[in-house]
Amino acid sequence: MVKKRQEGEGPAPGIADLAEIPEVPFSAPAGRPAGVEVMTLAELRARADACQLATPHRPGFHHLLTVDSGRLLHSVDFREHVLAPGDWLWSRPGQVQHFGDLAGAEGRLVLFESGFLDPSTAAAARIEDWYGPAVRHLEGAAAHRMDEALRQLHHEFGELGGLPLEVHVEVLRHLLAVLVLRAAYPAGPADGGADGNCEASETYLQFRDAVERDFARSRRVADYAKALGYAPRTLSRATEIAAGVGAKEFIDRRVVLEAKRLLAHGDRSAARIADRLGFADATNFTKFFQRRAGITPIAFRTAVRGGAGATGAEEVAEGVGAAGGGSVGGGAG
Repeated sequence: MVKKRQEGEGPAPGIADLAEIPEVPFSAPAGRPAGVEVMTLAELRARADACQLATPHRPGFHHLLTVDSGRLLHSVDFREHVLAPGDWLWSRPGQVQHFGDLAGAEGRLVLFESGFLDPSTAAAARIEDWYGPAVRHLEGAAAHRMDEALRQLHHEFGELGGLPLEVHVEVLRHLLAVLVLRAAYPAGPADGGADGNCEASETYLQFRDAVERDFARSRRVADYAKALGYAPRTLSRATEIAAGVGAKEFIDRRVVLEAKRLLAHGDRSAARIADRLGFADATNFTKFFQRRAGITPIAFRTAVRGGAGATGAEEVAEGVGAAGGGSVGGGAG
């Protein structure tokens, strides 16, 4: 399913300077089409290294996972989720994640590379939106539609001899497109459209992309407003509608998430991290991190490295980078 990172492969788009975190590229099983894989959690348990899955890592491909029975812990960008039947988790390339104990749940998992989908589907589903909620709970008709889409994709993935290979790949591509679009809009048209306010949605998307690009250069809403040609209040209003927080909170959460990544999986000093994230010095960075995360950088690093799942740090930093309501970091995404 996976292999070690190859030399020369760059980091995932939008994820800055995370070389210390193990990166896992997609690797198709022998005799299977490249770019997509469908399996049960039982198959994952039989094939994968449990210790590797339990260690924070950064896959270069999407995980779309649903639980059919039991409970499963899964962490995305330092936010731990307890997945129950009916829950769907979507983690994006570049997000830091790890599995909990796989023995307590049964379910199904789809792994796919962004490039396997056609560009129009990728754009419509916003598949690289790391800021979207990592977990959704589906019921009723929405749950039935998702389950049916996954069932058809899983069946087709296992049928290697029924069609010419190139046709088989195209069928998989189209079936995956149905599943991904359903996952992106489980509750209907308004689900991904900022309450139907198209203008606010477009403003938010521009701001989101600018923050992803420049959060280490500026934490000032005024700077983003000037660069994008909006009033600061317009950015805050659009971000509140789409993400549930104001523009300043949105920026700060992104900075905190990056700081957590660098603290957890690297050996940089506070001074080096401060410089990487655009702070004047380590003191200013430490004050910012403690105010926003409720814990000092060193204490966070100790908590993360001292126990599987970074439970201590997550309890202290509850809500920072959370997925709910479209919060920064997607959960994690």
